Amino acid sequence: MNAPERVVPTGMETYYEQWHIAPAVVVGELILCSGVLGTDSTGRIPDRLDDQFGAAFENLRHVLRAAGADLSDVVDMITFHFDLESDLETFTAVRDRYLGEPWPAWTAIGVAQIGGGVQGARLEMKATARLARP
Repeated sequence: MNAPERVVPTGMETYYEQWHIAPAVVVGELILCSGVLGTDSTGRIPDRLDDQFGAAFENLRHVLRAAGADLSDVVDMITFHFDLESDLETFTAVRDRYLGEPWPAWTAIGVAQIGGGVQGARLEMKATARLARP
């Protein structure tokens, strides 16, 4: 069996070099993604909740594309919400813009803190995707 392949997309080198976290690891036909936050291109959390959730999906897409996949390849997703009850309706509306049939497995968890205490973060999302290699 081949060794796991670390995926470090452009712009995410700090995760690996300073925090010692691979944004994703490819093991066989699976891509295991670390949690992503809903930060914009400047690293800031958007003020609007739907923008923050959309940014999280865009960040996940960035990681998946670096591994050779896309959001349509997600088979399992775990989301961690700072206020699950209040955010669920907005989150599912945003999710439905990014994901579709066949829906992945999904677990949503309410937590007391998100992303190492990043101010304003209300969501951290991690996913497992399939890698269809030729």
